[in-house]
Amino acid sequence: MNTVVTSAPAAQIKVHNATPSFPGIVRGEIFKITRQWTTWILLVLLLGTIILPYIIVSTAPNIIDNLRKAPLNFFYNEMEIDLSVLRIFIGIFLLILTARVIGLEYQLGTIRVLLARGVGRLQLLSAKLLTIVIVALTLFIAGILLDVILTCSLAAILMGNLNALNALSSAFWSNTWLYTLSVLISMGVTILLATALSVVGRSLSFGLSASLAWFPADNVGSLIFLMLAFRITHSDFWRNISAYLLGPNLNVMPAVLLPAQLKANSIGITPLVDVDGTHTLLVTLVYALIFAVVAVVLTWRRDVKE
Repeated sequence: MNTVVTSAPAAQIKVHNATPSFPGIVRGEIFKITRQWTTWILLVLLLGTIILPYIIVSTAPNIIDNLRKAPLNFFYNEMEIDLSVLRIFIGIFLLILTARVIGLEYQLGTIRVLLARGVGRLQLLSAKLLTIVIVALTLFIAGILLDVILTCSLAAILMGNLNALNALSSAFWSNTWLYTLSVLISMGVTILLATALSVVGRSLSFGLSASLAWFPADNVGSLIFLMLAFRITHSDFWRNISAYLLGPNLNVMPAVLLPAQLKANSIGITPLVDVDGTHTLLVTLVYALIFAVVAVVLTWRRDVKE
């Protein structure tokens, strides 16, 4: 029996392109994040930290009189507390999330599988960063909406109506936007910080521990050392260094961006010298650029051997 084997012309053969698309990588990262129990535990904890200040404020003495006599001051205080809580605790959430999204691939060795399927190293890093930004903005918007609902509910419970909202002026909304902008800037540099440290360490354990230790060391350890050095030497050189630390600049940023007459509170340790809004923005920008360059260059230049 003779067997005749025929083949299609080369022009008719279509090779299937199995390289994952960028949107597909992003969808995959979102899928992985939503299927991790750590994510949901952190979300529950974040929800608790958002609600807790309202419980505390509702039990404060003379809270009804304060709302009745000076409703604008009441809403300013609520705005500062709410956005400060979002800045701090969403920041912690993003440090952990970013370290897991990037560092876990190295720790489990799955990054080699992804790269072997045709995903570029910078493409993968960009997809992961975009995923984290999407999650961060979603959380932030949800947190803002929850704060608005809780603030209006608190005012309605205390006063029996929402007439106090009439005290909100255009200046209030403008200042709220400035405070919100400082929170978004803090979130952005926090993501880049965790990204750079995770890429440097190439592991979840290093990225997570280094990211969570950065701000405590930056805020407390460094400033204690600088203050001690200043008291010993009486040289302003040591205090001036504090003006270039990331954590203290992020802490003081809302206070120096808002008009001075508002006397916005700075939660956290601030620089040992006076700084203005432009200074804090420039220092934060420099740190963000350094973190971004470190993450991109190391991802691009180093081979993956894990």
